[in-house]
Parts: sequence; C-alpha cells; structure tokens
Amino acid sequence: MALEVNILLRELTPFEKLVCEHLCDGLTNGAIARTTAHTEKVIENTVSRVAHAFSIKSNGEVNVRVLLALAYRAHFGDKAFDKLGVACSHLTVGPNGEQICARHTQ
Repeated sequence: MALEVNILLRELTPFEKLVCEHLCDGLTNGAIARTTAHTEKVIENTVSRVAHAFSIKSNGEVNVRVLLALAYRAHFGDKAFDKLGVACSHLTVGPNGEQICARHTQ
C-alpha cells in the first residue's frame, strides 16, 4: 500500500509545533492537553490541522498520529533522539569533534 505524504504545505504555528513535539514523544491527546493546559478537543483539532498541513489523510488502515510523527520528524529533525539517548543514524563527527547531523535540528 503506497501512502502519499507531501512536504509541509504551510508553516506551523508555535503551538502546532509544541503539540507535534509531544506527539513525537508518544504522549496521548489527553496527556498533551494536561501538559499544555488545553482541552483534549483543542489538541485533537490541532493534530488534525497539522495532519492536513502534511496532506495526511485517514483511510481507516493507517494511524494518522504515527504518520504525522514520521512526517514531522522528517521535516524538523528528531529531538526525541536526544531525550531517549539514541544516536541519530545521520550523525557524523565534525572537524572540532562536535557531533553534526544536517537532518537533526538542535
């Protein structure tokens, strides 16, 4: 089954990015709502808007949240690696010994 996920169609708001960061950390909508002091409905709507921005559509056979996390990480990098202590597979050592990854935003 081929899925079509487009490059981000518009800029995300800071709140949309925050929700996606929490989503990438594996938090449920309820947990994100508690963390951000919003309602679950606000979080549901935000997740839906961001999925739409990536052209991710629910078809009953895919998990939109998983695809959204993958699309978000592919576009913005993956700070979740830092939180989990997992080395990014794109990581190289720079000339001064620093770790560099063009796809992993700091």
